Amino acid sequence: MLTAIIFMLIIGLILSLTISLLSTNVSKTTQIYIYEQAKLLAQSATDYAVLAASAHPNNSCLNAVNFTYQNSFDINITLYYIGNGLPAGCNMLDNNLNSKESNKTLIIDTKVSLRPSLTQDSAPISYVKRTIQKL
Repeated sequence: MLTAIIFMLIIGLILSLTISLLSTNVSKTTQIYIYEQAKLLAQSATDYAVLAASAHPNNSCLNAVNFTYQNSFDINITLYYIGNGLPAGCNMLDNNLNSKESNKTLIIDTKVSLRPSLTQDSAPISYVKRTIQKL
């Protein structure tokens, strides 16, 4: 009789540990999926920003692009310009370059973050990417 009670307690302990480990793995898998989706969105958003900046006329600059994806991700893109003789109103890091090859170079900061209302964990999920691109 005592052996059966001890056996049942051991089985219950093993089952509770198994359920705990499974719930932890599900949470980690979900976080990895959201993080990978944020990485892909950052790449696409960076390509979009390069396309939008190259479509701007030469006398103006695109400084920022902000949008949401499927009401779950916020995407914020800031563009910084490096060159010589850039128009006023641009986010400039340097406007005194002497080489023509480096004129109108972009540094693109892209931040993709999951909206706070959708996160169940205390740590928010976000991905930041910095890219340099010659226009």
